Amino acid sequence: MEAADGYYVKSVEKAFAVLGTFTLNVPEHTVSSAAAAAGISRAAARRFLLTLRDLGYLGFDGTTFRLAPRTLDIGSSFLAHLSLPHAAEPHLKQLSADLGETTSLCILDGSDVVYVSRITSPRLMRVAVNVGTRFPAWATSMGRVLLASLPEAEQEAYFDTVELLPYTAHTVRTVEELRKAVHDAGDRGWSRVADELEDGLRGVAVPVRSGDGTVVAAANVSLQLHSSARAEETVIPPLRAAADRIGRDLG
Repeated sequence: MEAADGYYVKSVEKAFAVLGTFTLNVPEHTVSSAAAAAGISRAAARRFLLTLRDLGYLGFDGTTFRLAPRTLDIGSSFLAHLSLPHAAEPHLKQLSADLGETTSLCILDGSDVVYVSRITSPRLMRVAVNVGTRFPAWATSMGRVLLASLPEAEQEAYFDTVELLPYTAHTVRTVEELRKAVHDAGDRGWSRVADELEDGLRGVAVPVRSGDGTVVAAANVSLQLHSSARAEETVIPPLRAAADRIGRDLG
C-alpha cells in the first residue's frame, strides 16, 4: 500500500507486520522465524523485534520473543469504546445461564470472525477461545451468518479468494459447498456448523441487527453433542430473542 501524497511510512507497516506474526498458534519467534513470517530481512526483523522489546510490547528470553502484556493496551482501548460488547454482555450472560452453554458475539474483520464478547458455561470442558480470538469466517456458524449479510458482489469476491483447508473430515471441501451453506444461512436466518473447524466444536449463530436493520455482528451458542440434534427447536428461538434484545439496546 502506498499513499499518493507520500504520507505512508513503510517502517510502521513492517513493525505491525512483525507484531502480526505472533498468533495463537505461533506465540513465540526467533529473529529468523519472525523475518520469514513477516517477509522481511533478518537484519530488519532483528531491529524491529528489539525496538518493540524496548518499548515493552515484546518479551525476550535471550532466544525467542513473545508478546508482552503491554500489547493488551491497544486491544483493550478499542474494546472499551466498542458499544457492542457492552450491549451484548447481559443478554449473553442470561442466555448462557438459561441454556447452560457458552455464548459469544463475533464481528467480521476481513476474512475472519473476531470474538468481541464471550460468556463461558459452567461445564468442565471448554474450548480455549477468548475475546480477540480469530477464526476463518467460512468454517464457523458466526462467519457464515455474517458472510450471508454481505452484498452479493462482496460475497462473490470472498468466494473467489477464499482458501479452504481440510481441518477435519467434516470440513466443507469446495467453494460450491460453502456458497450453498452461506446462502442457506441467509435464507434461514441462522447457521449451524458441526465438527468443521475442530472435532467436537459445534455451534449455531444468528445475526444481530442494528436499528436500521444492518447486520453488525453474530450471536452464537456453542453446543454439546446432546443439545446439537434439537438445536433448531431448543436453542435457535432463545438465541434469536437475545440477538433482538442486543440489537434494540444498540439503538
